[in-house]
Amino acid sequence: MNEQILINVTPQETRVAIMEQGAVQELHVERASNRGLVGNIYLGRVGRVLPGMQSAFIEIGLPRAAFLHVADIWAGQKNTDIANGKAVEQRPIEKLLHEGQTLVVQVIKDPLGSKGARLSTQISIAGRLLVYLPGEHHIGISQRIEDEAEREQLREKVHALMPVGEAGGFIVRTVAETATDAELIADIAYLIKLWRGIVSTSLTAAPQALLYQDLDLSHRVLRDLVTADTERIIVDSRETHARMRDFAEQYTRSSIAVLEHYMGDRPLFDLFGVEDEIEKALNRRVDLKSGGYVIVDQTEALTAIDVNTGAFVSGRSFDDTIFKTNLEAAQTIARQLRLRNLGGIIIVDFIDMDNDEHRQSVLAEFNKSMQRDRTRWSISQFSPLGLVEMTRKRTRESLAHVLCEPCTTCAGRGEIKSAQTVCYEVLREVTRSAKSFDAKEYRILAAQSVIDRFLDEESNALTMLEDFIGKPVSLSVETAYTQERFDVILV
Repeated sequence: MNEQILINVTPQETRVAIMEQGAVQELHVERASNRGLVGNIYLGRVGRVLPGMQSAFIEIGLPRAAFLHVADIWAGQKNTDIANGKAVEQRPIEKLLHEGQTLVVQVIKDPLGSKGARLSTQISIAGRLLVYLPGEHHIGISQRIEDEAEREQLREKVHALMPVGEAGGFIVRTVAETATDAELIADIAYLIKLWRGIVSTSLTAAPQALLYQDLDLSHRVLRDLVTADTERIIVDSRETHARMRDFAEQYTRSSIAVLEHYMGDRPLFDLFGVEDEIEKALNRRVDLKSGGYVIVDQTEALTAIDVNTGAFVSGRSFDDTIFKTNLEAAQTIARQLRLRNLGGIIIVDFIDMDNDEHRQSVLAEFNKSMQRDRTRWSISQFSPLGLVEMTRKRTRESLAHVLCEPCTTCAGRGEIKSAQTVCYEVLREVTRSAKSFDAKEYRILAAQSVIDRFLDEESNALTMLEDFIGKPVSLSVETAYTQERFDVILV
């Protein structure tokens, strides 16, 4: 797979685009004023314990309290007894935590919308080859390493390389398949030293203190995103390139050969067409090459995706047209999920197919197209209503939530009241005011579109109102008003 990673850096923002076969597949944006929190470790303080929800609100120094569920409390704190080979029933959260208590917690989900960050007391610290789990005692292997013999061999190798008497467990990452013993030993030593420093700091730190902050985006590229398929990493900042090279020489030497500094006059993202892709990723409609299209609607509860044939007509039959459109849509949707970083519950409404073989082929293509996705996902079969339900793990805000904000006019609804509807609301408000107050005149302040309608289509209604209340009604345009806003002034 021809993969390139483009890194655009400004003092305020770092943007990363992952390209495959010349097309943008993923976008990551990190702003200096609002860095992601996932991976950060804090000395939290319990604010409230909620037995009814088996959860607690933890204060970690953010505007909103973070959320800790009992299921995210490390098993060692839950009264687990392994001596007899059985786990004791999980204790309720009110027996584990109390208000004012301090504990070391890690952010596993950034604040999303109106929800605070989600926490866990099961700490994990990612290195280049391994993930260190201080509270565990087992060695896990990445699910992407499928060969069972290789999994067992890696497990035994890491176990043998661990320092004698050292507690804690590890998860072996995919990139460790080809790592040497020396590289594994260095990663183990680095992670253990880092954890000891965090523990030492926590002993003297004040509650809500930040104990550990994850790497910035440019360094996470080298640690997490570079694979054996990565052919080039192009950075347009000399300073960032130098820092990344220093990091690579210390931890990821294999990526030095593909790290490049871009010095061209044309902006890097313009050169590779990334800016256009960002604009397209913010639109609801995604056009397919065949002439069909996909509509993506992101809501608080879930993301709904609808597939339509549009102008596409196959030369064979209507069933064939639907089948080909759905196949192309399956590939496009998989890419859009990565590009827009859509997570949570996702419902896909493919065009109805009567042929069961066609359904299974579309589902197989959808699963195949999702294989390149680094984020954990799960796709179900077609439901009785012909919908495909899936989930995709959500740990950070979607691209639209990072780059956009709700419309000030419609407050995120996506639509506003028509000028006709507002006119009728104004007429009712004037009638209501005339019954309560005795004014000489009633002046209507509204947007241009509403006033224009009163002067044209609704002029008779306005005249009838004046006759009904026996008082004159005047109109005044307020340029600062949105179409839905109006005021009735008593003169």
